[in-house]
Amino acid sequence: MIVGLGNPGEEYIDTPHNLGFLVIDRLAEVHGIIVSRRDSKALTGAGQIAGKPVMLAKPQTYMNLSGVSIKPLMEKHDFAAEDLIVVYDELDLPWTALRIRPGGSDGGHHGMISLIGSLGTKEFVRVRLGINPGRKIREGAEYLLAPVWRSQIKDRDELVAYAADAVGSIIAEGVEKSMTKYNRRARGLNNEEE
Repeated sequence: MIVGLGNPGEEYIDTPHNLGFLVIDRLAEVHGIIVSRRDSKALTGAGQIAGKPVMLAKPQTYMNLSGVSIKPLMEKHDFAAEDLIVVYDELDLPWTALRIRPGGSDGGHHGMISLIGSLGTKEFVRVRLGINPGRKIREGAEYLLAPVWRSQIKDRDELVAYAADAVGSIIAEGVEKSMTKYNRRARGLNNEEE
């Protein structure tokens, strides 16, 4: 099961907080999967990626309540935590960075706090997408929920495509190999950040 975190509603479509949804949309487009079935407070679609059956999901409960949707969806379709890949934005990572991790903490991300709390485990794959613009932002929530800056659109679209490729790699080749291939620092940085 591949879950993209975001917020439902037209007003949130082009915000940094909706990168998870955009990656699901990209995967659906590339692999011919229709994500329109309402199931357990999520929009879902079933298909295949890398020859393996998958379910794509976009929770419709708003970011901070993602677990309210995903736990019952996983239970209904008999998915275990090790079957889960979660894609989401990360303000702690620089703009265009990507980090695949096999598990870990919530990092203060409200969507992940909800998901980990609902599932009762931290042991699932995550694909974190860097959204920190590298300049001072007055209010984190204000930046997260405002439209992406015009100067960021090309980079955002490239990051979404890159993240969709990374998810395909995780499914085809596993987490460890995909971490080596796809984890990247933001453009212009010389040192790998932690």
